[in-house]
Amino acid sequence: MKYKEWIHLKIIEDNENPFSTLFQYPSGERFYIEPIFYSKFTTMSDHHPKSKGVILKEMERQVKLNKKIVFTGAYEMPCTHKEDYIYLELEDLTNKLLIFVEDKSRGSDYGD
Repeated sequence: MKYKEWIHLKIIEDNENPFSTLFQYPSGERFYIEPIFYSKFTTMSDHHPKSKGVILKEMERQVKLNKKIVFTGAYEMPCTHKEDYIYLELEDLTNKLLIFVEDKSRGSDYGD
């Protein structure tokens, strides 16, 4: 999968993990992007276009700080398994940035 947001970074081939893309900064820090995380990120960016750059900067800050991160769609069920990496979901970033998606869905009253 192509990720235009990180086209400037080196992609590391990880044959043990065909589902996620591993990126590396010139200074050596690495991070994985799982497909579900990216799907959530693009949906968030579509609904809140002004937040995209802020989220990308926070992602970079976290990678520079922690050196090895998996940006996962689901912490309890990641598709990337690396013991020496920390795992962050999109909500871990957006909550810290005070960017919230309002959930307007609710159960139906039909049948009550």
